Amino acid sequence: MKAVRFHEHGGPEVLHYEEAEQPVPGAGEVRLRVAASAFNAADNGIRAGSLPLPVTLPHIPGYDVSGTVDALGDGVENFSVGDAVVGFLPMTADGGAAEYVVAPASVLAAAPTSIPLVDSAALPSVGLTAWQALFEQAGLESGQRLLVVGAGGAVGGYAVQLAKRAGAVVVATASPRSRDSVAAAGADQVIDHTTTALRDAVTEPVDVLLNLAPLEPEEFASLLDLVRDGGVIVSTTAWMPAPSDEARGVRGIVLFVRSDAGQLAQLVSLVDAGELRVQTAEQVPLSDLAAVHERAAAGTLRGKVLVVPAA
Repeated sequence: MKAVRFHEHGGPEVLHYEEAEQPVPGAGEVRLRVAASAFNAADNGIRAGSLPLPVTLPHIPGYDVSGTVDALGDGVENFSVGDAVVGFLPMTADGGAAEYVVAPASVLAAAPTSIPLVDSAALPSVGLTAWQALFEQAGLESGQRLLVVGAGGAVGGYAVQLAKRAGAVVVATASPRSRDSVAAAGADQVIDHTTTALRDAVTEPVDVLLNLAPLEPEEFASLLDLVRDGGVIVSTTAWMPAPSDEARGVRGIVLFVRSDAGQLAQLVSLVDAGELRVQTAEQVPLSDLAAVHERAAAGTLRGKVLVVPAA
């Protein structure tokens, strides 16, 4: 089969489009014929070796995947050959930047039926990040005020949609480039962080602050005052702690997203009910994945990019 692999850590040039042995599913696993894998920022870190995940070389990237079940390992009873599925694969295992991938059946959910299977690859890890941040960690409830810092990215789009569906009042920061999409997702107030000081624009305390942006630690700590006593700060920036204030009961949590097929199935049901929109920016051939990494490293990649094997 064709796959993109890196045999050593380094820049985008270490990615090679090449022949690889077709994987065989073991017990509890299925093999998927890949419809698409999604590029995520963490893929850059895994390839470069700056994200400390113990991958075995050579490694196939792409932990968000959609596809069709092609073969079943022993003991798999909840899927059949031909099923369309999506999943957030183990980040240390070979991913979906290939024509075929093996996945634990336990991380997969039936794919949405209301959108193309290729587009479904844009949902798993980013949708789960938003869900786990808002509801598992922050316990967001109807009527609460949420501030999403860095809402213009993929996680932010899902977070705004899910929070509005839950009945929250959503304040979000975005650049002029992403302002319209954040507003369309349902944000009640969109703050242009390139021209407006956040502390001046947020005039009422929030119950939950979700940070998705690469803030400097000092800037992040300065946002504590925007959170009410007893509130919660959840951050996805794993390289630094989330600020907290024990005296006021403000908790700081750094989220490390995990695969959860049950939660993913709930997200899929919301997509099919028309209550959650999956947004994608472009599709690129599998053979061009190295160029996607180059654009990401240069800071010129915009939106969710899906990587599609040759038909």
